[in-house]
Amino acid sequence: MFNAKVKSEVLKGIIDVTSPLVNEVKLNISPKGISLRAVDPAHVAMVDLAVKDKAFEEYKATDMELGIDMDKFGGIMRLSSSGDMVSLEYDEETNRLIVKIGNLVRKMGLIDTAGMPDPKMPNLSLPAKIVLKASEISQGVRASEAVSDHLALTVSKDNFELSAEGDTDTVNLKLPKDLLVELNATSKSRSLFSIDYFSNMIKPVKGEDPITIQIGNDNPIKVEFDIAEKKGHVTYLLAPRIESE
Repeated sequence: MFNAKVKSEVLKGIIDVTSPLVNEVKLNISPKGISLRAVDPAHVAMVDLAVKDKAFEEYKATDMELGIDMDKFGGIMRLSSSGDMVSLEYDEETNRLIVKIGNLVRKMGLIDTAGMPDPKMPNLSLPAKIVLKASEISQGVRASEAVSDHLALTVSKDNFELSAEGDTDTVNLKLPKDLLVELNATSKSRSLFSIDYFSNMIKPVKGEDPITIQIGNDNPIKVEFDIAEKKGHVTYLLAPRIESE
């Protein structure tokens, strides 16, 4: 059984977080909420997302899995306006998800979850951690997109730095410790990442909301933030690009 009523923004948030990485996901439904974990087809990035039952206006569920086509679901949610209530119901007989937006009823066929993997979240111990406002980093990422396809992130005990180098142009964003919410680093850590992936990871976070970033030297990066008015949490992992000598 799965019956829920929720603000459209919560569902759009889940789509914004997931769809840039994967098109098909397995939603794990439980009495306590919904979660998913997926790896992109290139095995460069992973998303781990959980939204508690408290994020919903109404929520009744038993343990089950739903295979969702995120493109299709995103198309349905684009029919909703900000503040709309959306009802979700699983129809076991037809294996469809019934989505109600106002007077509109859309029945969406589900994907078989049998062949879908259950990726394990690697246990990473990364030496440097920073917490900063989304607006502080998104400006640097937008600037970098114009000059290169990758960016370097560097954390030292005094500051956080984002830099990108193209054929002719460069971008540099340096944030001292006093402009960051938190900085925890005993030594210098630096890694190189794909701008496309990193940009998609921070895009769902707006304005003053905090983003937590953990990095090491040529290690994967861990990006974390809350969604659904802090009743949901997202963790991304992104593999580094190793610089050729």
